[in-house]
Amino acid sequence: MTYRADHFTALVDACVLADVFKRNLLLHLAEAELFRPRWSPQILDETERAIKKITKGEANGAKQRAAIERAFRDACVTGHEPHIPALTLPDAGDRHVLAAAIHTNAQVLVTDNLKDFPPEELVKFGIELKSPDEFIADTITLHEQTAFSALKCMRTGYQNPALSTSKIIQFAESRGLLKTALLLKEYEQYW
Repeated sequence: MTYRADHFTALVDACVLADVFKRNLLLHLAEAELFRPRWSPQILDETERAIKKITKGEANGAKQRAAIERAFRDACVTGHEPHIPALTLPDAGDRHVLAAAIHTNAQVLVTDNLKDFPPEELVKFGIELKSPDEFIADTITLHEQTAFSALKCMRTGYQNPALSTSKIIQFAESRGLLKTALLLKEYEQYW
Protein backbone atom coordinates (compact mmCIF):
# COMPACT_ATOMS: atom_id res chain seq x y z
CA MET A 1 0.00 0.00 0.00
CA THR A 2 1.39 3.39 -0.92
CA TYR A 3 1.60 6.34 1.42
CA ARG A 4 -1.13 8.06 -0.61
CA ALA A 5 -3.57 5.14 -0.40
CA ASP A 6 -2.68 4.41 3.19
CA HIS A 7 -3.72 7.92 4.21
CA PHE A 8 -6.83 8.43 2.08
CA THR A 9 -9.78 6.17 2.79
CA ALA A 10 -13.13 6.07 1.02
CA LEU A 11 -16.08 4.05 2.25
CA VAL A 12 -18.00 2.80 -0.78
CA ASP A 13 -21.74 2.21 -0.43
CA ALA A 14 -23.57 -0.81 -1.85
CA CYS A 15 -25.45 1.22 -4.47
CA VAL A 16 -22.09 2.04 -6.07
CA LEU A 17 -20.60 -1.45 -5.77
CA ALA A 18 -23.71 -3.05 -7.26
CA ASP A 19 -23.23 -1.26 -10.59
CA VAL A 20 -20.60 -3.31 -12.45
CA PHE A 21 -19.25 -0.36 -14.43
CA LYS A 22 -18.94 2.01 -11.46
CA ARG A 23 -17.44 -0.82 -9.40
CA ASN A 24 -14.84 -1.56 -12.10
CA LEU A 25 -13.83 2.10 -12.40
CA LEU A 26 -13.50 2.59 -8.66
CA LEU A 27 -11.75 -0.67 -7.94
CA HIS A 28 -9.21 -0.20 -10.73
CA LEU A 29 -8.37 3.20 -9.24
CA ALA A 30 -8.09 1.53 -5.83
CA GLU A 31 -5.84 -1.21 -7.26
CA ALA A 32 -3.59 1.59 -8.50
CA GLU A 33 -3.44 2.61 -4.82
CA LEU A 34 -5.01 6.02 -5.36
CA PHE A 35 -7.20 5.47 -2.30
CA ARG A 36 -8.02 2.76 0.21
CA PRO A 37 -11.51 1.33 -0.34
CA ARG A 38 -13.62 0.26 2.61
CA TRP A 39 -16.99 -1.43 3.09
CA SER A 40 -18.66 -3.55 5.73
CA PRO A 41 -20.19 -7.04 5.66
CA GLN A 42 -23.63 -5.36 5.64
CA ILE A 43 -22.65 -3.26 2.61
CA LEU A 44 -21.46 -6.39 0.81
CA ASP A 45 -24.73 -8.15 1.75
CA GLU A 46 -26.67 -5.26 0.20
CA THR A 47 -24.37 -5.29 -2.84
CA GLU A 48 -24.95 -8.99 -3.39
CA ARG A 49 -28.74 -8.57 -3.18
CA ALA A 50 -28.67 -5.51 -5.46
CA ILE A 51 -26.61 -7.30 -8.12
CA LYS A 52 -29.16 -10.09 -8.18
CA LYS A 53 -32.02 -7.57 -8.41
CA ILE A 54 -30.37 -5.37 -11.08
CA THR A 55 -29.55 -8.34 -13.29
CA LYS A 56 -32.87 -10.08 -12.58
CA GLY A 57 -30.94 -13.05 -11.22
CA GLU A 58 -28.69 -13.40 -14.28
CA ALA A 59 -25.50 -12.39 -12.45
CA ASN A 60 -24.20 -14.35 -9.51
CA GLY A 61 -24.04 -11.75 -6.74
CA ALA A 62 -22.25 -14.15 -4.39
CA LYS A 63 -19.56 -14.82 -6.99
CA GLN A 64 -19.05 -11.09 -7.62
CA ARG A 65 -18.93 -10.42 -3.88
CA ALA A 66 -16.29 -13.11 -3.45
CA ALA A 67 -14.22 -11.51 -6.23
CA ILE A 68 -14.44 -8.12 -4.48
CA GLU A 69 -13.39 -9.67 -1.17
CA ARG A 70 -10.46 -11.54 -2.76
CA ALA A 71 -9.19 -8.45 -4.55
CA PHE A 72 -9.33 -6.25 -1.42
CA ARG A 73 -8.79 -8.54 1.53
CA ASP A 74 -8.23 -5.72 4.02
CA ALA A 75 -11.15 -3.54 2.92
CA CYS A 76 -13.87 -4.99 5.14
CA VAL A 77 -14.71 -2.93 8.23
CA THR A 78 -15.98 -4.69 11.34
CA GLY A 79 -16.59 -3.49 14.88
CA HIS A 80 -18.53 -0.42 13.77
CA GLU A 81 -21.87 -1.45 15.27
CA PRO A 82 -21.47 0.52 18.55
CA HIS A 83 -21.59 3.76 16.53
CA ILE A 84 -25.00 2.96 14.98
CA PRO A 85 -27.38 3.95 17.84
CA ALA A 86 -25.92 7.46 18.15
CA LEU A 87 -26.36 8.32 14.47
CA THR A 88 -29.27 10.25 12.99
CA LEU A 89 -30.01 9.85 9.29
CA PRO A 90 -33.22 10.20 7.23
CA ASP A 91 -33.23 6.42 6.71
CA ALA A 92 -32.26 4.55 9.87
CA GLY A 93 -31.30 1.61 7.66
CA ASP A 94 -28.32 3.63 6.38
CA ARG A 95 -26.78 4.23 9.80
CA HIS A 96 -24.56 1.15 9.44
CA VAL A 97 -22.91 2.77 6.37
CA LEU A 98 -22.00 5.95 8.24
CA ALA A 99 -20.94 3.90 11.28
CA ALA A 100 -18.50 1.93 9.12
CA ALA A 101 -17.13 5.17 7.64
CA ILE A 102 -16.62 6.62 11.12
CA HIS A 103 -15.01 3.45 12.47
CA THR A 104 -12.49 3.24 9.61
CA ASN A 105 -11.72 6.98 9.69
CA ALA A 106 -12.85 7.44 6.10
CA GLN A 107 -12.37 10.87 4.62
CA VAL A 108 -15.08 10.28 2.01
CA LEU A 109 -18.33 8.36 1.80
CA VAL A 110 -19.06 7.46 -1.84
CA THR A 111 -22.74 6.87 -2.58
CA ASP A 112 -25.44 7.47 -5.15
CA ASN A 113 -27.88 8.09 -2.29
CA LEU A 114 -26.72 11.61 -1.45
CA LYS A 115 -30.05 12.65 0.09
CA ASP A 116 -29.76 9.86 2.65
CA PHE A 117 -26.57 11.29 4.15
CA PRO A 118 -27.00 14.95 5.21
CA PRO A 119 -23.63 16.72 4.98
CA GLU A 120 -24.26 18.41 8.34
CA GLU A 121 -24.33 14.96 9.96
CA LEU A 122 -21.18 13.75 8.16
CA VAL A 123 -19.17 16.90 8.92
CA LYS A 124 -19.41 16.05 12.62
CA PHE A 125 -17.12 13.13 11.85
CA GLY A 126 -14.87 14.81 9.28
CA ILE A 127 -16.41 12.83 6.42
CA GLU A 128 -17.15 14.33 3.03
CA LEU A 129 -20.03 13.05 0.94
CA LYS A 130 -19.37 12.43 -2.76
CA SER A 131 -21.22 10.87 -5.62
CA PRO A 132 -19.29 8.21 -7.54
CA ASP A 133 -19.03 10.66 -10.45
CA GLU A 134 -17.50 13.38 -8.31
CA PHE A 135 -15.18 10.96 -6.51
CA ILE A 136 -13.92 9.26 -9.68
CA ALA A 137 -13.41 12.58 -11.50
CA ASP A 138 -11.57 14.05 -8.49
CA THR A 139 -9.36 10.97 -8.17
CA ILE A 140 -8.45 11.09 -11.85
CA THR A 141 -7.74 14.83 -11.71
CA LEU A 142 -5.50 14.51 -8.66
CA HIS A 143 -3.45 11.63 -10.06
CA GLU A 144 -3.84 11.78 -13.84
CA GLN A 145 -0.93 9.60 -14.95
CA THR A 146 -1.58 6.79 -12.46
CA ALA A 147 -5.35 7.00 -12.94
CA PHE A 148 -5.18 6.76 -16.72
CA SER A 149 -2.78 3.82 -16.47
CA ALA A 150 -5.34 2.11 -14.24
CA LEU A 151 -8.16 2.91 -16.67
CA LYS A 152 -6.10 1.59 -19.58
CA CYS A 153 -5.62 -1.62 -17.61
CA MET A 154 -9.38 -1.78 -17.04
CA ARG A 155 -10.08 -1.22 -20.74
CA THR A 156 -7.66 -3.93 -21.85
CA GLY A 157 -9.27 -6.32 -19.37
CA TYR A 158 -12.52 -6.21 -21.30
CA GLN A 159 -12.09 -8.99 -23.83
CA ASN A 160 -15.53 -10.39 -24.50
CA PRO A 161 -16.42 -8.01 -25.98
CA ALA A 162 -13.40 -5.74 -26.20
CA LEU A 163 -14.22 -2.13 -25.35
CA SER A 164 -12.83 0.98 -26.97
CA THR A 165 -12.21 4.14 -24.97
CA SER A 166 -15.16 5.76 -26.72
CA LYS A 167 -17.43 2.90 -25.61
CA ILE A 168 -16.23 3.28 -22.02
CA ILE A 169 -16.99 7.00 -22.23
CA GLN A 170 -20.50 6.12 -23.47
CA PHE A 171 -20.93 3.72 -20.54
CA ALA A 172 -19.84 6.47 -18.15
CA GLU A 173 -22.42 8.85 -19.62
CA SER A 174 -25.17 6.22 -19.50
CA ARG A 175 -24.42 5.55 -15.81
CA GLY A 176 -24.68 9.24 -14.93
CA LEU A 177 -20.92 9.72 -14.59
CA LEU A 178 -21.02 12.95 -16.59
CA LYS A 179 -17.98 14.70 -15.03
CA THR A 180 -16.00 11.51 -15.41
CA ALA A 181 -17.09 11.11 -19.04
CA LEU A 182 -15.99 14.68 -19.85
CA LEU A 183 -12.62 14.04 -18.26
CA LEU A 184 -12.22 10.75 -20.12
CA LYS A 185 -13.03 12.49 -23.40
CA GLU A 186 -10.55 15.26 -22.67
CA TYR A 187 -7.72 12.74 -22.16
CA GLU A 188 -8.93 10.05 -24.57
CA GLN A 189 -5.65 9.88 -26.47
CA TYR A 190 -3.70 9.01 -23.30
CA TRP A 191 -5.46 5.81 -22.42
